[in-house]
Order: sequence, then C-alpha cells, then structure tokens
Amino acid sequence: MDPADIDAYLVRLDEAIGRGRRLRDTLRRAPDDPAAFAGARIWQHDCEAAVADLSGGSKSHWLARAYSDALLVRANGLALERADVADIVDRIVGVLAQAVRSLTEVRDAPCAPAEQPAPHRFDFVHDRELRPVLEDAYVESRDALDRRDYELSLATTCGILEAIITDALAHARDGDATHIAALSFAERIAAAERAGLIRGACSRLPAVARTYRDGGDRLVVERDARVAGQVLHVVMRDLNPGR
Repeated sequence: MDPADIDAYLVRLDEAIGRGRRLRDTLRRAPDDPAAFAGARIWQHDCEAAVADLSGGSKSHWLARAYSDALLVRANGLALERADVADIVDRIVGVLAQAVRSLTEVRDAPCAPAEQPAPHRFDFVHDRELRPVLEDAYVESRDALDRRDYELSLATTCGILEAIITDALAHARDGDATHIAALSFAERIAAAERAGLIRGACSRLPAVARTYRDGGDRLVVERDARVAGQVLHVVMRDLNPGR
C-alpha cells in the first residue's frame, strides 16, 4: 500500500473514530436515545465497510477478527453475551485505533534503498510545466516533516494543495482565470467543492493551514503538518479518480 492510499485510509479512520466517540458519549448519557441508536447502526455499517476494505475481505485477517470480537463480551470467562451499545461502540473505536497505529507504522517504516524511476504523482495536473515544480515541492514538504520543520512542511503542502485546486478550477468548464486569481485559499476550496471537483476532505484542514498565506508568527505542531499531508493525498485522489 503506497503512502497516498495509507493517508486516505487514515483520514477515513480518523473520521470514524471521531464519530464513534461522540456516539459513545451520547449513548452513555442517554442509553435509550433512538436517534443515537440509529446513528450507531449507520456508523457500525460504515466501520464494517472500512474493516472489509483494509482486511481485503478476509475474515481471518487480524483486523476482521478484532472487529468481530468487539461485538461480543465474555461473561465470567465462559459464555459470550452481547455488550450494550455504548460498550460495543467503544470497543469498535479501540479496534479502529489499532488499525490507525498499524497503518502509521507501515507508512513510517524505512524503505530499503533502491533505484526507482522518478515518480509521477502529478500527471493529472493540466499545466505540464507545473508538474515538476509540484514534484519538487512534494519532496520538500516530506523532507521538512522528517526534519520536524512543521511550519515549512505545512506551508509547502498547502501551496501544493492550492496549486492543484487552482489548476482544476482553471480547466473546469467555464473556468475564469481572472476570477479564480482573486479568490482566497478557502474560497478556492469552496469553489472546487461546489463544482464537484473535490469532496469534503479539506474540512479537516487545521485553521493554521487555511491561513498559511498570511505569514506572521504562528504555532504549527506536528499534527497540523501531518493532517495537511493526509488531506493533500485525498484531494490528489479526487482530482485523479483513475489513479
């Protein structure tokens, strides 16, 4: 699984974990809330789909087994009984967190050095002259993250994100270059979402990412830079659906 695929799964799992925690807390406050029960069923279905994708549909995969175990609780070390809904949700959240840790370890594991052809991550970009610039910027953003220069990593990642969104808008039907040039980063994101070019991944961008153009003193932490990178990978997939 390549880093872009891993980051896309991490975004999906992070969203599911957040939803699950909110549902769990609601169900513990109001165990008989019908809306929370309905939401839990929908959420569980989404979790099952994510687990099936990550396990390749194999029930013997560790993630599939852990998910199945989360639906049951052992009573007195003997018979298996159903747990209450809040407990089930909490257990599933724990399984999803395990999946996040596993994917993160795979993504961050050192790769054996080998001669490989130059990557072509941005072949979907319409402006051919922009492609090598984006490739270099992508490498710079990853190197900055490895050096723990989180501000540079985030700014470079957001610059790439804005560039590919702008390119997509400019080449969409009725794209108006003058109008697009006047838009802020946030406005370009909103325009691309309205045009159906990208989905909602940019909603996960931290506030410091949305104002990356503004400069000035700001605190950028590791999570900000990593989330921005994950969002970039999802948007790249949106703009290159045949990838």
